[in-house]
Amino acid sequence: MNEPLAERIRPKSLDELISQQHLVGKKGALTQHIKQGIIPSLIFWGPPGIGKTTLANIIAEESGRPFYSLSAINSGVKDVRDVITKAKQSGGLFTSKNPILFIDEIHRFSKSQQDSLLGAVEKGWITLIGATTENPSFEVIPALLSRCQVYILNAFKKEDLIDLLQRALEKDVIISKKDITLKETDALLQLSGGDARKLLNIFELIVNSETEPIVITNDMVLQKVQKNTVRYDKTGDQHYDIISAFIKSIRGSDPNGAVYWLARMIEGGEDVKFIARRMLILASEDIGNANPTALIMANNTFQAVSVIGFPESRIILSQCAIYLANSAKSNASYKAIGDAQQKVRETGDLSVPLHLRNAPTKLMKELDYGKDYKYAHSHKGNFIELEFLPDEISGTKFYEPGNNARENNFRESLKKRWKDKYNY
Repeated sequence: MNEPLAERIRPKSLDELISQQHLVGKKGALTQHIKQGIIPSLIFWGPPGIGKTTLANIIAEESGRPFYSLSAINSGVKDVRDVITKAKQSGGLFTSKNPILFIDEIHRFSKSQQDSLLGAVEKGWITLIGATTENPSFEVIPALLSRCQVYILNAFKKEDLIDLLQRALEKDVIISKKDITLKETDALLQLSGGDARKLLNIFELIVNSETEPIVITNDMVLQKVQKNTVRYDKTGDQHYDIISAFIKSIRGSDPNGAVYWLARMIEGGEDVKFIARRMLILASEDIGNANPTALIMANNTFQAVSVIGFPESRIILSQCAIYLANSAKSNASYKAIGDAQQKVRETGDLSVPLHLRNAPTKLMKELDYGKDYKYAHSHKGNFIELEFLPDEISGTKFYEPGNNARENNFRESLKKRWKDKYNY
């Protein structure tokens, strides 16, 4: 049997799925869709090897729909149109059983390729299920995204991956017949990077290379599996590991580390916009108001590389990465919005104070909307002390300036303005 282990034990029903219970549990959104027989067009977003393809197959099987599958890596507009033509001829047109078209790595489709799907989705000729490892807000065109529901698939937990190995030991037609003891799993889990497909491939490789009885230990796994650290896999765990190393190098103010990991991504053919987008996020999250120009720099870099592309974009990316690495750092804005969101979750929808409410009508004015509001620009220094929070959380401080030249100035200004109200 040449079929790999990951295929042999691929779940065939929702009940067999190990993870994604928020979607496929008894009250999960997808479970309800299938029960009702109404499957909307969907985008599955999540890291590789967590069951996006499996879930699409199960939806088609349990809803009794024809299933067509394309990979955006090697498919074009012609392939899409051919499938749509077949779907229209399959008998599902204008019924609740219209065919499902699954497109793996839909983020790799160009705008014109995504445009070719719009009519078929709009008219109900197909139900589209797209799978992506990238943020669909950036990689899927708005017109198509608006016609789909986006579901986030979670990474496997350690317990999920161990359960998967146990399933292979107990139920696979080949593995279950071997004398195997799974003594240690840490090395298998580490090498897989949370990718279930990769985990099973490594496990099968080790089992097939050993004579029985087989005892799986961490040392044995590490000796058997030869990791190629030079190769860069844009769709696997190195995609996430290397961008993580790149971001952490910039955050740690090391331009040398930043440029090295940038080079690794460039040599591996990483998407230029993906790299620039991550620097754009970092410019706000890790630098923020310690140097507001960093955000402008990163945004200009994103715009520039979007129209230029490789190989010239490598110079622009390098300039930006070095600038960000050398910039003063502050995560104060990042922490402030996180704390504020947590407070909102804790306290709910607190009423807006009357003096801050908008009063466009006579009735609203009679109800004291906007009463006692003081216009800051009418006062010395364009400031007048006023309450800007609901009474229940008055005096709560969300923003704590970072310890850098610019934000230290912020702190002094805040002390003068707010005195003891916010304890700056």
